[in-house]
Amino acid sequence: MDDISTTVFILLVVAALAAGWIDSVVGGGGLVQLPALLIAFPHAAPVHLLATNKMASIAGTTVSSVTYWRRVRPDPKTALALAIPAFAGSLIGALIASHLPRSSFNPIILIALVAVMIYTVAKPALGQTTMLRHTGRKHTVLAAGAGFTIGMYDGALGPGTGSFLVFALVGLLGYAFLEASAKAKIANFATNLASLVIFIPQGAGFWKLGLAMAAANMTGGYLGARTAVAKGARFVRLVFVVVVSAFILRIGYDVLRQFDLV
Repeated sequence: MDDISTTVFILLVVAALAAGWIDSVVGGGGLVQLPALLIAFPHAAPVHLLATNKMASIAGTTVSSVTYWRRVRPDPKTALALAIPAFAGSLIGALIASHLPRSSFNPIILIALVAVMIYTVAKPALGQTTMLRHTGRKHTVLAAGAGFTIGMYDGALGPGTGSFLVFALVGLLGYAFLEASAKAKIANFATNLASLVIFIPQGAGFWKLGLAMAAANMTGGYLGARTAVAKGARFVRLVFVVVVSAFILRIGYDVLRQFDLV
């Protein structure tokens, strides 16, 4: 690991704490955590930063998944239908992570996020209560397809994965935001685990920093899950809109820079 000051180390741990809270409530903690690592290590290989990010994130998704499971009791059939293909997709994404520049994804991600935001804002009642749009095999197939696609994205890049999972469960399948967050955390745990299965044998990741950030992310994940359960679907929806808006601004700025417009 590149030498970093105590101040930078502490700031990265604080970023992991905030990321754990955000990720637990509605996903999108990578919007905070991964950019912080990129700033701290501007010359590090991307695979090392992705691996360190996953070390921290899996701790948060583990504790938030357990907390949601105990308090929300999400339907395990749908959660597994989402999580198992997400694991497989993330394995594939992690294998190609070092070969695909982030810039090639940014315009597509930006369009997807804007569409998600417009759809969410245009439907104020969306995600307030669970009203499933499909049942039986179609429900399972759609969950699996969403899990695999988003899992592949998470293995290759990552930021915003939780938000995409939440929206797929709310917008595509008809779950309430709170229940969607509970299922999304289980799938997000699977994608983080799959990425580490690929990254760790490669010797990727900064272990000392990763473990410190993991402890902070775990604390944030626990607090975030408890907050979401206490506040309910309306609160989760509000946080979702705020996080996706911030993500749009971030990716939008990257796209403008990519085309030399700023």
